[in-house]
This record gives sequence, C-alpha cells and structure tokens, in this order.
Amino acid sequence: MNNYKLLPALISVLTTRNLTESAKDLNVTQSAMSKTLSQIRQAFDDEILIREGSQFVLTFRGEQLKARLPVLMQQLDDLYLPNTLNLTSCCRVFRFASSDYVAQAVFPEILKQVEKEAPNIGIEYLMWGKEKLVDASINQLDLVTSIIDTVPENLYGQLMAEDQSVVIISASHALADQPLLLEDYLSARHILISGGGDKDSLIDQALKIKGQERKIIAQVPFFQSAIELLLSTNSMLTVPLHIAAEFSKTHTLKIKPLPVSVKPHKYYLLWHAKYQQDFEHAWLRDLCLPILKNHLETRIQQGMKLLHDSQ
Repeated sequence: MNNYKLLPALISVLTTRNLTESAKDLNVTQSAMSKTLSQIRQAFDDEILIREGSQFVLTFRGEQLKARLPVLMQQLDDLYLPNTLNLTSCCRVFRFASSDYVAQAVFPEILKQVEKEAPNIGIEYLMWGKEKLVDASINQLDLVTSIIDTVPENLYGQLMAEDQSVVIISASHALADQPLLLEDYLSARHILISGGGDKDSLIDQALKIKGQERKIIAQVPFFQSAIELLLSTNSMLTVPLHIAAEFSKTHTLKIKPLPVSVKPHKYYLLWHAKYQQDFEHAWLRDLCLPILKNHLETRIQQGMKLLHDSQ
C-alpha cells in the first residue's frame, strides 16, 4: 500500500465494518467512502470488507490488518513524540576520544559518574589528534576534546578553558634554580610527546620563524612515559600548564615560563551536528563538560601558583 493517505479510512472501515459509520467518522459522503474503499481494495488486492446478508464481515486479510494496524499506527505516532531519557535501560556504547593524559587524569571520574547514573552504558576510549579534524573520523565519534581556535563546520563545541605552554625539568637539572632563557631552551635536550603534537607544533613554528629549532633527543606517544624519561635524563619537556601541575603532584619538578611567545591553547569539547538533538548524547556531554572544565580550571590555578613560586 503506497498511498498512506488511505490509512485513516482503512482503520475506520476495519473498526466499524460499516461504510455509513465510516463516512460519518471521517466526515465524508457515502459515495466518497465507497470510492475510498475501492482504492483500498485495489491497493491490497483484496476485498477487505464483504457483504454477508444485512451485515459486512472482514476478509481474512482484513482481520490480519485489523490485528496489526493499531500497533503500527502507535509506532508511527511515537515518531512524533519528544525523545525521553531512560538511563536505567540505556545500553548504548559511546565513543570518546582524547589524549592519554585525559584517559589517565580525568576519564576515571567521568566513568565513575556514568556508572552511578547509567550503569548499563559503556564508553570506548580512543586516542585523538588534532589532525583528525580534517578527515571524517569525527563522524564516528560521540565526543572529542581537542585544541582548536574555532569550531569547524558541522560540529558543535563548548570552550572549556585556555591554557599556556610551560617548560618542566627535574629538580636535579642544572637550570632548576635559574631563570630559563631562550638560549638555554635552544641548547637544551628536549623530549617530544608525539601524541600531543598539536601543542608542540606551535612552539616549533614560532622558532622556525626565527630560524631556530630545538634539539629533540626522544619522541614518545604518551605523557607518562615522557615524564619518566624526563626524570631519568638531563632534558626538558614542554607541556600545557595544567598538565605540569598534575604531574607536580606526584613528582618533584620545576616549572619554568616558556621563553618563546606562542598563543594560548583553547580546549574544546566537540561533537558532530547529527548528535545535537540526541537526548542520550546530551546527557553524556552535560556530564562530561563540568568534569573536564573543573579539572582544567583547577589545575591551571595550581600551575599558576607553582609557576610563580618557581621564579
């Protein structure tokens, strides 16, 4: 049946089994109702309603339709109802992408809250790099945290915080108790976190303009491994201030101002436009945003104090 406009008439005929009553029910003439019944019969290639003496009875096909249509019509009506949120029964698996730092320092709190509010929901955590914004991979993800200047087309985003780059060294480093000058920075040995290249690239771009570059002795994909290397070598690590503050909680480090001028990092929580009206997705991003934002703001404040005390 391709003419869905016939559905109200079909439902009425199946219910009343009487053309006169159906005509009254639909506020049409008897002849119009007879014409509509002919169209219904043609659509289903079945008589649907047949006369038996002074009454009408449904054919076998008509009885089948009468049994199935109420459920189908309710399902169609439900399409127009606003989404409702039932976290208890939701078994959805969301895909969240960010850095290994967020996985270690923030994700446990996010998962703790998810488990408390929606115990059947799962989260698949994936590594993220800013360069992935240029391809279609973000379409397959639910939430992403990234450093960007403006929210790209077809994405929605919330600015969480702005941060600056700083230099961290071990307490045993030769420059631990001295101001860090540009010549010191250029002559030092550096560890690069390849998984966070969107941060370090700004520094290297600024140095390149001056015809300068850093000496990279090691590149590793994770923040924790970079810290371990820093503590065991006479090297430097350039990281966002909030990350320096986080690692200063468990390691004896010195934080120095970056002797190169670079613009602040803007941290965004991003999602694709197709999820904007998704109630379950909105619940997750409303859960994640304050946790991420609070972590950033708290660690930045702590980092500012540590940076001031180190000078």
